[in-house]
Amino acid sequence: MTLPLPLDHGILLRRATATDVPAVVQLLADDQLGAARDGGDLAPYLRSFAAIDADPAQLLVVAEVDGAVVGTLQLTTIPGLARRGALRAQIEAVRVGATRRGQGLGRMMVGWAIEEARRRGCALVQLTTDKRRTDAQRFYGRMGFVASHEGMKLFLGTEERPSVG
Repeated sequence: MTLPLPLDHGILLRRATATDVPAVVQLLADDQLGAARDGGDLAPYLRSFAAIDADPAQLLVVAEVDGAVVGTLQLTTIPGLARRGALRAQIEAVRVGATRRGQGLGRMMVGWAIEEARRRGCALVQLTTDKRRTDAQRFYGRMGFVASHEGMKLFLGTEERPSVG
């Protein structure tokens, strides 16, 4: 399914552009965990966007309604030797604007990402979600994802390390 792609309820799913970065950052910061770690100076976000946009294995998409960005996600394809050299897809940073939550937009975006991963020849789709995001865990479970692994992180910068509860 190529982009741009019209979805239900006047939603257009399309490849993000640099002009979308402020709206995407706002979505990242308008979140129970993102409020403490995202927002502010756009320069680092614009640098990251340029790298994402230049890499054919990366795709940052936005969902738009009447010209306003109301959702986003990043899809990454990762080649590997495991699983007989299988290509896998990683879904990251799924966000839906507060006024659009609970209306099926997240389901449509993730559903599109799964189909796009299939189109790209991926053998599996993986994602992580913070342990504190119990609603997101239930959402992904309803989408068919299984909590098959325990994820681990090692923070290398000055970013505050989350407590695990």
